[in-house]
Amino acid sequence: MPAGPGLIRAGTRAVLATMHGKERVIAPILREAFDLDVVLAPGLDTDAFGTFTREIDRPGTQAETARLKAQAGLSADPLAAIGIASEGSFFAHPHIPFVPMAREIVILLERPGGLEIAGIDEGIDTNYGHVVATSIETAMAFANASGFPAHGLVVMGTSEGQPDPRLLLRKDIDDADTLADAIGQAIRLGGAAHVETDMRAHRNPTRMAAIARATHDLVQRIRSRCPLCDRPGFAAVGRIAGLPCRVCGVPTRQTVATRMGCSGCGHEVIVHRTDVATADPATCDVCNP
Repeated sequence: MPAGPGLIRAGTRAVLATMHGKERVIAPILREAFDLDVVLAPGLDTDAFGTFTREIDRPGTQAETARLKAQAGLSADPLAAIGIASEGSFFAHPHIPFVPMAREIVILLERPGGLEIAGIDEGIDTNYGHVVATSIETAMAFANASGFPAHGLVVMGTSEGQPDPRLLLRKDIDDADTLADAIGQAIRLGGAAHVETDMRAHRNPTRMAAIARATHDLVQRIRSRCPLCDRPGFAAVGRIAGLPCRVCGVPTRQTVATRMGCSGCGHEVIVHRTDVATADPATCDVCNP
């Protein structure tokens, strides 16, 4: 494939900040796209930038934390021209009750040129969840529904119904007997066990697949260049609502166009949707108040 822009060319050394196996999906994609020489950041403890199990808080937003990781990788490897890191976030769906969402960011930083591009994957394809169980049977039912043992689980103690990793924290559980032992220990200590999906990439194949999709998005963004200044990373910076309802014609909250923008020169282009001309009346506040 043709080389990427700037320093993103064949043989360029890129340092990846991870201690949870993300190189298994990120490195092959970037190697195939740009022939980057992706190496791991030596001795970098990425848990210092926050843990899903609450021992360490994230130092900033999702994007800020990914950037800090990539910068730490560059600091750890002076020979690397590019720093790469990812960060995941999991939260309740803003419109569908009780449905979890996941967002993955894979960021690329160019050391000398200051180029920063991030690939994103967002959707409901996640096994993110938890249960507070007062019996082993309830906890094991949750484990089976979460894809255990292929997908990892974390068991914590509870205090006043809330997860308390200071009371008990068990990770890297990979068999039913060890899981049952951890659940029983938590129940004995606090009356209930907080059992949640392990969202670390190396223990969560569903999340690893999302990281791969975000990396593919990163590749596409690198290849998308500003029509004005030719800077890579020309990408969506906002959406414009107003797709008309198919029945009554009133503008809905559905996207009618996307604003594409350049982080370098600030040039923007409005791209109208071509896949659909009208919105489903189920999304219309007039037809479906």
